[in-house]
Amino acid sequence: MKNVIQIRTLIMASCLVLLACSCNESESKNTAQEVKSQAKTRKVTEHQWTQDQTDVKATIERFLVVAGNYDLDAMKDIMMDKTNIASIRLNDGVWKTSTITVEEYFDKPRTNELKPYFEPVSTWDIIISKRQLAFVEADAILHTYGVPKKNNVDFFTLIKEEDAWKIFSISFTSTSLPEDEKKLNMETFAKSYAQVWSGVRPEFVAMFFEDNGTLQLNESKPAEGRTQITNVVKGFMHDLQDMVVSYDSLVTKPTGTEFYWTLTATHFDTNNNVNVSGYEEWQMGENGLILKSQGHFPTEEYNRQIDLE
Repeated sequence: MKNVIQIRTLIMASCLVLLACSCNESESKNTAQEVKSQAKTRKVTEHQWTQDQTDVKATIERFLVVAGNYDLDAMKDIMMDKTNIASIRLNDGVWKTSTITVEEYFDKPRTNELKPYFEPVSTWDIIISKRQLAFVEADAILHTYGVPKKNNVDFFTLIKEEDAWKIFSISFTSTSLPEDEKKLNMETFAKSYAQVWSGVRPEFVAMFFEDNGTLQLNESKPAEGRTQITNVVKGFMHDLQDMVVSYDSLVTKPTGTEFYWTLTATHFDTNNNVNVSGYEEWQMGENGLILKSQGHFPTEEYNRQIDLE
C-alpha cells in the first residue's frame, strides 16, 4: 500500500511539473506575441502614421534644417525655454559627454567659424503619449558639402503646447564614419546647397564655392570669389526673407552638372508671393566645391510676380 501511495505521489508531482511547464510556455508565447505586436505597431509605415506623428516628424525635420543653417531665431521658435541638450561623442575610442541648457547654447560665444551641415534622417521611431507627449528616435547621417561625416542617432522629447509641438529635450550619440565612406555625393551636395539658400546666412552659400569660384545669374556680371557671392545672396535673402529653395533634380552631363530648383517666397517690399523654377550649371573644382556656376531663371516672370516691372 505504501508503494502504491508513493507511485501516485510521483505521478501527481510529474503532472504538476508538466502543467507548470505548459503554463510557463504559454505565458512565454503570449509575452512574445505581445512584444511582436508592440514592435509591429511601432514600425508602421509613414502612410499609416497618425496626424500627430506626421506633425512631429515635420517639426523635427524643420528643426534639423534651421539647426544646419544656424538660424538661431527659428530654432528658438521650435524649442521650449527650458530645453536641455546632451551629446555623447566617440573621439579616439573614448565616449565624451556634454550637457548644456538651451539658454547656454544660444549665449555660447562662437569662437570657431560657423559652417553649415545637412542631416537627413533615414529611419524614424515616433511614439505619442495621450496626444500630448512625443518621444522620437531619428537615425541620421550628418553631411558637410555633400560628404557624409558622422552617424548621429538623435533623441527628441516634444510637448504639445497650444496645439503646436515644441522640443523639450535633445540628446544624441555621434560617431565618425569610416574614411572610405566619406565620399562626395552630388545629390546630397545639391540638397545641402538648396538648404543654405533657404537660410539666413548668405556666407553659407558662398562656402559651397571654391575660393576663386564664380556665380553668374542669367546675363548679370559674374560674382567672383566668396565675398562677392555672399553679397549677391544677401540681396535675395533680404528681398525674400522667407525664401525656400527646393531641390528638384540633378542632371550630369559631359560639360558639368545641372542643378534644378524651385523657389517659393514672399517679397519683402510688395508682399507678393513668388514661385519660380530654374537651374544652375556647375563646374566643380578640385576640392569638391563649385568652381563655376551659371544660373538660369525666368527674370521677366520673377519681376512680374513681385510687381516691379
